[in-house]
Amino acid sequence: MKNILLPTDFSDNAFNAIEYAVQLYKNKECTFYLLNTYTPVAYSMATFNEGYSSLLLEEIIRKNSESGLLELEEKLREKYDNSNHSFKRLSSFNLLTDEIKAVVEDRNIDLIIMGTKGATGAKEVFLGTNTMFTIKKVHCTVIAVPDNYTFKEPKEILFPSDFKFSMQNENLNLLKSICELHNSRLNILNIYLGQPLSKAQENVKNQFGEFFKNNPHDFHTAEDVDLVEAIEQFQIKQRIDFLVMIQNKHTFFENLLFKPVIRQMVYHTNMPIMVIPSIEFTN
Repeated sequence: MKNILLPTDFSDNAFNAIEYAVQLYKNKECTFYLLNTYTPVAYSMATFNEGYSSLLLEEIIRKNSESGLLELEEKLREKYDNSNHSFKRLSSFNLLTDEIKAVVEDRNIDLIIMGTKGATGAKEVFLGTNTMFTIKKVHCTVIAVPDNYTFKEPKEILFPSDFKFSMQNENLNLLKSICELHNSRLNILNIYLGQPLSKAQENVKNQFGEFFKNNPHDFHTAEDVDLVEAIEQFQIKQRIDFLVMIQNKHTFFENLLFKPVIRQMVYHTNMPIMVIPSIEFTN
């Protein structure tokens, strides 16, 4: 059984990601944790109110959070009547990222699925602040779902890789599980810039192929292009539905998220992105 955390601020964007989650795992037994935090609003307003009024304000916000989660659960049960799924509601007076970290540890969470904010003003902004902080600070696999994305089975998955990751990373099982659930084809893309793979990289590549031997998968090489261009070209050519990356401490993925020129590319990416933390990153 999978334990999946679904943060929500009750926005359409958050609900869209939650709908993606329950459809992605419709044939899998899962416990979905619906999480809402309300610290920032309550705290900032409470600083201007003393005594009883502050406590009353916090109580009102707490009740609104709890009732919102109950309404959300009822809506999901009505729309997706699935005996494979159970829901638990978590309402907390805490900062979102801090609470996510605590819930991941306390509830043995396997995966976080959350929505991303589309462009607001500057069109290169794709990932919302909460999503970026969660990816960067929480040592758990995250699937970021674009705003207004309509669910589509991930039949074609793209995994760009330099084969500098460890096959001991248990989070790779999450990727394998998705491939098995949806009979997906995994496209493994390596960028060749004139330097052949080392023996260690070749070893990881062979082990990875063996790990996915019972799943459709193909290895691809893109020559003399940067990562961004390679992803864009491959996405168009293969009609990719799902992008997967492994996050290291100081690798191209961090650049992919936070360099402005790269953010623009990610903004135009109209598919869910699965971010798997590396063993080195989690340590």
